[in-house]
Amino acid sequence: MFRNLPKYGSYKVAGDWLAEVPVSWSWEPARTIFAERKDAGHGDEKMLSVTVGRGVIPQADLLSSSAKKDSSNADKSKYKLVESGDVVYNKMRAWQGAAGGSTFRGIVSPAYIVMTPRNALTRYLHHILRTPQFAKEAERWSYGITSDQWSLRPEHFKMIRFPVPPAEEQAAIVKYLAHANARIDKAIAAKRHLMSLLNEQANVQRAPLLQGLGPEQRLANIVWEGPTNGVSPEISESGDLQTVSISVVRGGMVDVWESDIKYVERSAVRDVGKYALRAGDVLIVRGNGNLKLVGRAGRVSVDMPDRIYPDLLMRMRFRTGIDSRFVVAVLNSPAVREQIEATCRTAVGTYKLSGADVRGLRVPVPGLDVQHRIIRELEAIDANFTQITVKLSREVDLLREFRARLVADVVTGQVDVRAIAATLPDAPESFDNTVSATDDDLEEALSEGEE
Repeated sequence: MFRNLPKYGSYKVAGDWLAEVPVSWSWEPARTIFAERKDAGHGDEKMLSVTVGRGVIPQADLLSSSAKKDSSNADKSKYKLVESGDVVYNKMRAWQGAAGGSTFRGIVSPAYIVMTPRNALTRYLHHILRTPQFAKEAERWSYGITSDQWSLRPEHFKMIRFPVPPAEEQAAIVKYLAHANARIDKAIAAKRHLMSLLNEQANVQRAPLLQGLGPEQRLANIVWEGPTNGVSPEISESGDLQTVSISVVRGGMVDVWESDIKYVERSAVRDVGKYALRAGDVLIVRGNGNLKLVGRAGRVSVDMPDRIYPDLLMRMRFRTGIDSRFVVAVLNSPAVREQIEATCRTAVGTYKLSGADVRGLRVPVPGLDVQHRIIRELEAIDANFTQITVKLSREVDLLREFRARLVADVVTGQVDVRAIAATLPDAPESFDNTVSATDDDLEEALSEGEE
């Protein structure tokens, strides 16, 4: 299905973002393909969002697993109606790939542009809009002083040209990609499932190491400082002080990725030193919409004097004779997780853990030599698990990269899939909305400009 895909017999010059298209295809400006929909006054319809990762989806699907709240206006009279089959893009993020076809009826922020295809298949256009090549062309037509202000206005979108195959070829392309995506999704799901099984196996090996360690005592007895909540000043484009998101607490570590970093004004933080991080500190997630994430602990491995942590995290430092690596392992163990989940309170869908709750947790505190022995054994288990999961994660990344290249080649006519599509059975519609929500998706959904 994927090997030795043939090219079309002959091509003609296209232009702009595509060098050539099959000779039987047309190369048309968007104004001939789409009609803009500006239908407002449907405030009772469900909210939709357009994300880079998943295209057009109900906003509720994003919010259900997050502590973030719906930031849309209470008055939705100016929100735009989207019908199933429409194409929608976020004009501020089209250059990042925030566009797609909709299988839902709903409403979107006035910052979104809604287009109705005249003749072309929405499913084919969906794939075109989500190619890296189109995102680059959207960037070329977007205007603004800085990247966070770039906007692809509808009058400029309508000037972008699209490759348009004959109707029967569009249908063949959509059919082929539905099957191709299903196969790739299945391979990705299998690798993720294997990672989950390996993690369960590692947990089985970890658990006995943290049991039978003598009498338990309140965590407060070994805490030297904290738990101290962080601070969350307003994010600033011109800020000179780094802050991080709660997602830095991953795998028992405080692991800061570039995507986790935002900037704030140093002058907005009264005492930067109070919220700075140093090696050995432990950060705990104190609030989230997902109960499984609340109370998750991670250890800071290096000093971070010019980086602060947000209000939804709290920091602890421990007394002499306590290895924070051991504390993190205990806090993330099943026995303490049961205490945390039983203690958490919820309000408006957000689970919260207080500093007093954390200080009251019952934990084993063996001697330092025992702590070090357990840490060595845990690290050996983790090293073996990490080696395998890194390989599997890389394979998942390669499958995603392969999918992106394949889709782009197929929908731009660089390969001919008509013969293969003719041999495939009919498949249900697939808009490749199969990945889980990411922090980027949530940010896109909740930072929409209003006009």
